[in-house]
Amino acid sequence: MKGDRNNKKAYEQLVETFKKFKKGCTVADLTARTGLPLEQVKELVPQIVDEYSGRLEVTESGEILYSFPRGFVSKYRGLRARLRSFLKGVKKISIQVGTWLFKMWILLMLVGYFVLFVVVALFALLASTVISVSGSSDERSSSRRGNGIGGFYAISYVLDLFIRIWFYSELTRSIDQAYGIDRRPPRPRGRPLHQAVFSFVFGDGDPNMDWENREKRAVLSYIQANKGIISLPEFMILTGRPPQQAEAEILSYCAQFGGTPEVTEAGTLVYQFKELLMNTLQIEKNSSGLTTPIKRLHSFSKNPPSMNRWFAILNGVNVLFGGYFLVNSLIVGIPVQEHLRGFSYLYTITYALLYSLGTNPLAILFWGMGIVPFVFSVLFYLIPLVRYQRLKEKNEEIKTENLRKTTYLRIWENPRRVLPSDIHPATEEYAPRRLKETTEKIIKEMGTYSVPEVQFEDKQHEPVYSFPELEREKEALETQRKQADLSAYRLGKTIFDSHGETNQ
Repeated sequence: MKGDRNNKKAYEQLVETFKKFKKGCTVADLTARTGLPLEQVKELVPQIVDEYSGRLEVTESGEILYSFPRGFVSKYRGLRARLRSFLKGVKKISIQVGTWLFKMWILLMLVGYFVLFVVVALFALLASTVISVSGSSDERSSSRRGNGIGGFYAISYVLDLFIRIWFYSELTRSIDQAYGIDRRPPRPRGRPLHQAVFSFVFGDGDPNMDWENREKRAVLSYIQANKGIISLPEFMILTGRPPQQAEAEILSYCAQFGGTPEVTEAGTLVYQFKELLMNTLQIEKNSSGLTTPIKRLHSFSKNPPSMNRWFAILNGVNVLFGGYFLVNSLIVGIPVQEHLRGFSYLYTITYALLYSLGTNPLAILFWGMGIVPFVFSVLFYLIPLVRYQRLKEKNEEIKTENLRKTTYLRIWENPRRVLPSDIHPATEEYAPRRLKETTEKIIKEMGTYSVPEVQFEDKQHEPVYSFPELEREKEALETQRKQADLSAYRLGKTIFDSHGETNQ
């Protein structure tokens, strides 16, 4: 099943890649553009040609050019194909809707509980004022209402006042809008609030998504641009892998993309990928143009820091109130008159309000205003905290890998003289915490592949590394590329066209 899913994904990727070619392309072109294994491309291309009635042009070299002049209209138009397309669309829409609903749920939980707790606190404050005024005007009458009837009356009075104020504000706002009066200054449109809250909790995704595939494409493009030849140090520069790991990985590339290890006349090991040379680009370039793909650092959130602080403050209010109602519902339970004083006052007032509304106060206070907001708020803090720590570690790994690439490149460009102090990070992406120690460690990693000569400067006592064997390997590689004959990999003219246009 997993193999079928991978083939399906690769199939769709190849179709999208075909659409980017205005003219015909070869299997080598598709492999370099997609990073898919050569044999998998060879297996899937005939299926795509069959489904979309592709055009085949056989060249003088025997290589086939694939194109789709009639577009990408599938010949499979039956009920099964339509149902599959419909289900695919439903799945895509369901994922989008589900994601949106989840983000909205987080926003409503954060803001909704904050508003609820603030309203409850204000209500309790007003109720306290009304009760104290009522008690001072008729202390004897209040004492007769020992069962809390006076308190309930005061609470219902305050509730009625709240409703009247809210209704009046809504009415006046509606009138203002009807006559085009808007007292609020226009605000610039920014990021939707539900996306901002989601970004605070879960971040904004991986900036290096599909990195393995992107890295493969960069390596394959470099191989094609350099006569199908690559050395292990160049592979290390492009991937940022240490020597031992790079040796194992480049053999995997050989298995996937038709490469073979070969020894030059000077005794240097290189890797040739002849099958990748049968492409339509036919680019020739030397290794001096070596550039490395760089990973980007993970950011905690794209929100402004002030916005994240407000989210934290709102959630802090929810933590305090949720914990307050949870503790009181466990300790106090059903409150009595004496709980109107001290720590349990707000809990008692809220209980009385819920009771007057004909609900089950204890269940609502324990679950709805205790457990649920408290657990949610703790997770609202805990998830970003754990994510922040992991991002710090991940970013250090990224910085080290990027520094490894630029250090290897510096050594490759001038193997005879390498000073750690000469390696300066261009940006933050190249600068791990212990820059000096990490740089020296990376240079010593290269020393496990090519043993350096080490000297010390008289004044600064800084080690100076020299890699004479690496320099000889570089010279042998350049000679090998100069001697490589690409004439055998020219596609030549078209000698057969499946659409009937043949050049003789």
